[in-house]
Amino acid sequence: MADEEPRELGDAQYQMPLDNPNLIEITLTHGGLSQPLLVGRDATITDLSMAVEHELHIPIANQKFIVPKLGLQKPPFKDPKLPAAQLVGKKIILMGTAASAVASLTSASATASQAVAKREAALAHQRRHQPKAFTTHATTTEETTYTFMAIRPLPHLPHPEKSQKFLERLKADPGIVAAMRKHKFRVGLLTEMDPLSYTEATHEGTTRILGLNRNKGEAVELRLRTDAYDGYRDYKTIRNTLCHELAHNVHSDHDRNFWDLCHEIEREVARADWRKNGRSVGGEDLAEVYEPSEEVAYDHGGWTGGEFVLGGGANGTGGPALSRREIIARATEERMKKMNNDGPDGGKPRGAGEGSSS
Repeated sequence: MADEEPRELGDAQYQMPLDNPNLIEITLTHGGLSQPLLVGRDATITDLSMAVEHELHIPIANQKFIVPKLGLQKPPFKDPKLPAAQLVGKKIILMGTAASAVASLTSASATASQAVAKREAALAHQRRHQPKAFTTHATTTEETTYTFMAIRPLPHLPHPEKSQKFLERLKADPGIVAAMRKHKFRVGLLTEMDPLSYTEATHEGTTRILGLNRNKGEAVELRLRTDAYDGYRDYKTIRNTLCHELAHNVHSDHDRNFWDLCHEIEREVARADWRKNGRSVGGEDLAEVYEPSEEVAYDHGGWTGGEFVLGGGANGTGGPALSRREIIARATEERMKKMNNDGPDGGKPRGAGEGSSS
């Protein structure tokens, strides 16, 4: 039988046998699992991206490839005609969330927003029709109004029930409760993020986003897990991330006003810990001796909220009267802006999460 003519990249090609001389196999690692893909021998990295969308259902806009020696590659590629054959045998990490997972999070956020609206309407109706003698105490109203209206772990990650308990602990944390009531913060959805979807490796190192605030409180995402999904990060570090994200309910940019509010919330949460445990610090009020942690750095903020980032380098940039942590944040911010502006479109940074604004 005569050899078949090579066919263009399309649906039929993905089912062709591996021994076909016109095909090559490229193995990607996604979510800790190996994903082999078949593409044409003359295929480019753009064709590989199309195959990922077809086979793994990850939209092209959500895809990021970490390739040894080539670094981070994401559509639109700087070299869209890079031969896919050069990627054979390389340990390529694919980052990106499937369209179904993004839709699930969006749906959960919308549901939470609807629940908030219904709750507010019910409370307004109750206030209008409630006799003065039975008026609900202000504290009870604040506890049901200034809180997280819904909490939700990611069901596709291992042991979501553990993340559920972690999120419940954060919601009930006395310091967080007190800070949200004082500043009248209300968050529609408190959820976790998939670590692989919010990690970027460059020649400067690896940057891990620890938190994300969408639309000033519509949803807050926190990196609860380690990169290998085999454990959880330190509780107080994650709680500090939450303090940072709550400050983005008011200020989107990392300016002086933002940092003042962020540090105020951190002090309030630390003070609640001190009172709960009956500890004193040399007889002084904890608020007078509290110093914000410098073990982490903050990221570049974003159009609809901010992110709290672990990793990245630091330089001497920063405005007057900034702490060491804030100086690190400014340096990270400038580096991230430069990385995004160096892309082919030279446009705004894409969100670290699919469909999100970072």
